[in-house]
Amino acid sequence: MSRLVLLGPPGAGKGTQAKRLAARLDVPAISTGDIFRANVAQGTELGTTAKEYMDAGKYVPDTVTNAMVRDRLAQPDAAGGFILDGYPRTTDQVRELDDMLAEAGTALTAVLELTADTDELVRRLTLRAGAEGRSDDAEGVVRTRQEVYLEQTAPLVQVYSDRGLLRSVDGLGSIDDVTSRLVAALGDDAPAAGLADAG
Repeated sequence: MSRLVLLGPPGAGKGTQAKRLAARLDVPAISTGDIFRANVAQGTELGTTAKEYMDAGKYVPDTVTNAMVRDRLAQPDAAGGFILDGYPRTTDQVRELDDMLAEAGTALTAVLELTADTDELVRRLTLRAGAEGRSDDAEGVVRTRQEVYLEQTAPLVQVYSDRGLLRSVDGLGSIDDVTSRLVAALGDDAPAAGLADAG
């Protein structure tokens, strides 16, 4: 059973890798970003609020995010494991996640951190902004997001390292190569079935 958190700065490829790992491990990839964007597209009240924060390169308030993640982890498909992408982002959210898992009588299996050079990430994201017209990927916003990540989220790396859960993986290179590194980092925590094709 795999209960994983995937950490890494914006643009490091967390979404892509979460989906690939989820397929191999047969668990859901739970992305707060996807849920926020779906609400933005649908014009919901949550979406309107979330868009204001996202367009400024800031995080959606914890109260909204925590409730959403708690509900999602309670769904039947997450009972056998999950990969969290985009949560937790702060030490306060780490405590919230600890409480959620403790209530369910479970705990995290591992925390995977994708590492990548900041300038390369800014280049990647500004290229994507031009291709997709995403207002949250303009260069100034991208740099703000990187700064916010370092300020608020990077301390999580230390927390999970102290718990012996952290495995850091180079996030640059081909998608297949990065997936292979993540699977290798999981080692004995990854079930053999379905992983033979990891590359």
